[in-house]
Parts: sequence; structure tokens; C-alpha cells
Amino acid sequence: MFARLREDIASVLERDPAARSRWEVITCYPGIHAQIFHRAAHRLWGVRLFWAARFLSHIARILTGIEIHPGASLGRRVFIDHGFGVVIGETAVVGDDCTIYQGVTLGGTSLYRGTKRHPTLEAGVVVGAGAKVLGGFTVGAGARIGSNAVVVKPVPAGATAVGNPARVIEPGQQQVREAKAQAMGFSAYGVTQDLADPLAKALHGLLDHAVETDRRLEALVTKMKAAGLDCCKEVESADGFDADILSRMVD
Repeated sequence: MFARLREDIASVLERDPAARSRWEVITCYPGIHAQIFHRAAHRLWGVRLFWAARFLSHIARILTGIEIHPGASLGRRVFIDHGFGVVIGETAVVGDDCTIYQGVTLGGTSLYRGTKRHPTLEAGVVVGAGAKVLGGFTVGAGARIGSNAVVVKPVPAGATAVGNPARVIEPGQQQVREAKAQAMGFSAYGVTQDLADPLAKALHGLLDHAVETDRRLEALVTKMKAAGLDCCKEVESADGFDADILSRMVD
């Protein structure tokens, strides 16, 4: 038990720049307190002392503002930051080194007992403040859930899910989009992608379309060159995109 506690404290010191000492973490961080209570309640749940387990988790919720069902499974070095309003359901599984911020719900969409109703977070998942992950699916290792996202389907490992309902950004897609924006001289993230802003969504869609168009043009030019046709000058002169206009839209 004490080894797990030492790991938890070390993970807080590593991930939270506001944490100044071990004593501060152990006395002032409700996420640590909630996990201590949960381990005791989980043991009671495992020996079928269901009422005692639920009562202990209820006391923990009153004291910490974090509700973790005693049937849920939490891995090692899980960091619940701030924590107020976090709800983790009965069949939820939280893997090692996950980070969960305030207002997160790991909830279920089924009313049938005995089924996997709540999500599984694999190792290293980060769930932003206010996000809702609903259903008995898996969020892959290293994935990120944006603040206030509503996730109702699996998220691949290393991907990012943002929005309501959440859309999945595959690994590498975000970097390609940013690279294209820089190449065009456009500040694409003057509006953050994590917000459900119609303008931001439209601009991100335009960037994705530009990336795909460039890929197709490059393939077309390569084929034409292979056929003995040189049209590079015409293609270069046809690029009339004005990045300054889009940049001014998000200033």
C-alpha cells in the first residue's frame, strides 16, 4: 500500500508544476485521498461486502468531491488533478499513468447488469476537464481526450478526440495540418481546435482539403512527367491562395 502511495505522490510531483513538496501532495490533493479510499473500498467489493464498499466510497465522495465506484479498477500512478466532479463508473478500467482532470465522467450507456458498461482507458491516456467518455469501449494507450469532449466510440492508441460528439484526429494528422498552415503563412490555431467553434471547424476542414489537394496534384504532376508532359510552371502560377485573409479572420 505504501509503495503505491509513494508512486502516486511521485507522479503528482512529476506532472503538476504547482506541487512543491511530498507533504503538500499528501495533505492537499483530493485525487490522492480519493484513491486511498478507493483501494480500501475496492478490497471490500472484492470480498462481496458491497454495502460497506459503497458506504466507504460515499464518504470519500463527500470528503473529496470525487466519486469512484468501488467496482472500478484503477492502475498505478493514476493522477486525478483537482478532481472535483470526477465520476468513474462500476465497470470502468483506468490503466497505468493515466491523467484525469476535473469534471470528467467515465460513464455507461447500458442499464444491463453484468455487462461492460463503462470505458477502459489504456496506459497513459489523458482526459481533459469536463470530458464525458460514455460506453463500454476502449480508449487506446497514449490517447488524448480534449476538454468538454463527448466520446461515444473507441479512440485509437495515440489519437486525439475533440468536440461534441467527439471526432478522432488520427496520429500525425494534426502535425500535417499544422505544417500545411505554416507553409501557407496562416495561423490556423488562433482559434483552438478543442472548442466546438463553427469557424474553427471550417478552417480546419479547409486545411485538410488543401493537404489532400496538394497530395493529389503532386501525384498528377509525377504521372504527367512520366508521360513526357512538363506542366510545373502552369501549376505553380495557378496557386492564388491568400493566407492573409484567413489569418485576419481569426485575429
